[in-house]
Amino acid sequence: QVQLVESGGGLVQPGGSLRLSCVASGTIFSTSRMGWYRQAPGKPRELVATITSGGTTNYADSVKGRFTISKDNAKITVYLQMNSLNYEDTAVYYCYYRGAAGPTSFAVDHWGKGTLVTVSS
Repeated sequence: QVQLVESGGGLVQPGGSLRLSCVASGTIFSTSRMGWYRQAPGKPRELVATITSGGTTNYADSVKGRFTISKDNAKITVYLQMNSLNYEDTAVYYCYYRGAAGPTSFAVDHWGKGTLVTVSS
């Protein structure tokens, strides 16, 4: 099993910045992809950004140029630097992890419990 612990959420004013972190631990043999999704009230969960083990990134159009995803392979940690935050960024942000527990195991998706980001003046 894999545990994901997110941190860094909170209250920020429009135009401000926050940095989210997510650390993966547990039975990990290989990591395929990590990233962030978010869910605003009354809306479905949506992709924010992902990063593969090789460093390939993918961003939602709504955050391109404002958010930056990065990772530390040794620490099995993914970060999300969020700049120029606006009201529409208010949501619960969920860490996403896809990896295998062993050399013959299939890659499995895991989710964190979420961290709340509130953009408000």
